[in-house]
Amino acid sequence: MATAELAGKHLVLGMTGGIACYKIAELTRLLTKAGATVQVVMTEAATQFITPVTMQALSGRPVYTSQWDARMPNNMAHIDLSREADAIVIAPASTDFLAKLAHGMADDLLSTLCIARDCPLLVVPAMNRQMWQNPATQRNVAQLRADGVDVLGPDSGPQACGEIGDGRMLEAAATYEAIASFFSSKILSGRRVLLTAGPTFEPLDPVRGITNRSSGKMGFALARAAQQAGADVHLVAGPVALETPWGVFREDVQTAQQMHDAVMRSVADADIFIGVAAVADWRVDHASEHKIKKTAGRALPSFTFVENPDILASVANLPHPPFAVGFAAESDNLELHGEEKRVRKNVPLLIGNLGPLTFGLDDNEVILFEAGGATRLPRADKLTLARALIAEIAKRLPDTSLIR
Repeated sequence: MATAELAGKHLVLGMTGGIACYKIAELTRLLTKAGATVQVVMTEAATQFITPVTMQALSGRPVYTSQWDARMPNNMAHIDLSREADAIVIAPASTDFLAKLAHGMADDLLSTLCIARDCPLLVVPAMNRQMWQNPATQRNVAQLRADGVDVLGPDSGPQACGEIGDGRMLEAAATYEAIASFFSSKILSGRRVLLTAGPTFEPLDPVRGITNRSSGKMGFALARAAQQAGADVHLVAGPVALETPWGVFREDVQTAQQMHDAVMRSVADADIFIGVAAVADWRVDHASEHKIKKTAGRALPSFTFVENPDILASVANLPHPPFAVGFAAESDNLELHGEEKRVRKNVPLLIGNLGPLTFGLDDNEVILFEAGGATRLPRADKLTLARALIAEIAKRLPDTSLIR
């Protein structure tokens, strides 16, 4: 997470009653770490689950709980608290509070503040699965969406009551991602992005295989940046230990052939294809069905290799291809090899890693190769660089991308 991602943003963080209040401590930490100022407002029910003292310590600001709070010079906290806010976020948002918002009720500080606001409102529902599925709750949520309120979640999984299902509040990190996405410029709104990331793994036998050092960090950062820019993102990921970015559809694969097949199944729906994955060029012709044993005196095993399909070239040479972007990881002479690869793959834009291979590192420096020449971007952390690359891609999209 870039430390200044929400720099200059002021958020009113409203907390209602629910066990998920414990998640808001971590959410507040993430928001303030990202540069936002956070003004916490709690309902009386919320104070039964976590104390105002805790939230004051985490936010660094006094917490408001009563509409009769006299700390405001005009005694109008319900007006003044929202006037400088870039958004109000209600997390957790209880069943009761969603109903209040949907019907315009204003009987405490937080509900009155929401009704009197002139800034966006985001709600993060948290409740039992039956409460979430209740027709009344679904009507209220539909009404809130119709009123322009952003509903983030809920998630599905184990709940405090011991049941499993929809209604669970998003985890703090996912809630943070959704808030950060809300504030991002939607330069790819309406676009569909298909993206590959990570390494591939080509088996030699059931336990061994050929792979590479790609961590997937750059591809996952690009998926996150594209989603935050408003795109519908389909991420085809090789074997990596990374969490799926908020709002991104992820499809896991292992081999280059599986990655190729996944891409070709979905590419007809894509406006943009970004091939970030470090795909193996070759695979063993016939992997062993059983583990290859090491036996004294036995000859070393030998393998016959066959070439894997070229995913980027396959996409770029379709009759009606999406805007195709490739990546090149070279150990020497990037300027020569990068442009040569762009022409050979028949792509309008190829991004080359500058300098030594950057697998596993948290920052990078790249050169953009295109028909008009090469452009160098300064070294940055991978998320900052991903946002810059998404902006560069957006500038180069043809007007016909949406109507292919």
